[in-house]
Amino acid sequence: MRPGAYRTFTRADRALLRASTPLTLSLDDLVSLRGINESVSLDELAEVYLPLSRLLNLHVRAARNLNGVTDAFLGRPITGHSYVIAIAGSVAVGKSTFARVLQALMARWPDHPQVDLVTTDGFLFPNRQLEEKQLMRRKGFPESYDVKRMVQFLVDVKAGHPEVRAPVYSHQTYDIVPDQWQNVRRPDVLIFEGLNVLQPGHSGGPGERPASIILSDFFDFSIYLDAETSDIETWYLDRFLVLQRARRSKSRPRTSITTRILGPKRQVRSDGESGRTSTK
Repeated sequence: MRPGAYRTFTRADRALLRASTPLTLSLDDLVSLRGINESVSLDELAEVYLPLSRLLNLHVRAARNLNGVTDAFLGRPITGHSYVIAIAGSVAVGKSTFARVLQALMARWPDHPQVDLVTTDGFLFPNRQLEEKQLMRRKGFPESYDVKRMVQFLVDVKAGHPEVRAPVYSHQTYDIVPDQWQNVRRPDVLIFEGLNVLQPGHSGGPGERPASIILSDFFDFSIYLDAETSDIETWYLDRFLVLQRARRSKSRPRTSITTRILGPKRQVRSDGESGRTSTK
């Protein structure tokens, strides 16, 4: 790593970089954006998210100005270009909540009111195909995604197509929803969130030669969320237990992943001190 290539900020230092950025989300707004078993406070919003949203706003404005210069030089009409932000990180690290909160904050900046959020879950192969390819146990790993379709989606977004469709994934059935789409119509900003968006691609899967085009070729700004492994394990187990309790209360359908793993009578217990789980 090149000395000075990265800068590290304490939370207090980062909070100062908010400058005069106003807090535009209420507590009710924040509650509606939280994920399962996740807590984001107004203080965290002000000290962590607002400085980042200010930085991103500056980047979006600079990119827009540069694109305008290029359009003027080429003698073509000045048009808006979607600014793509990638968010990656481990399972249970908080990517989805982070992305939703960031989307809500950025959409309140007057420079870019249309901010779309697309997750890579929709680009998983349907369960039927994963079973045919014997990849169900590898679901979530890079080879379980339709990478070509993902790349084409980003190509079309960056090319400024009037409407681009993304497949929809259901966290009730844990499968792609047939004939259902998320329509993306030239957003000012697109947030693209998923496990593997920052991984280098391979043309024929792991162990093969690197692909000539990879997802990160289309990203203007990349964010990786990280945490201590022990914290991630605790968050994952806590979330799983919440889902299990919801299944037992019949608030989730029996096709959910908790039913598939646990069966109708099995339960998960968590040892609060060791973080271990057991089933019975």
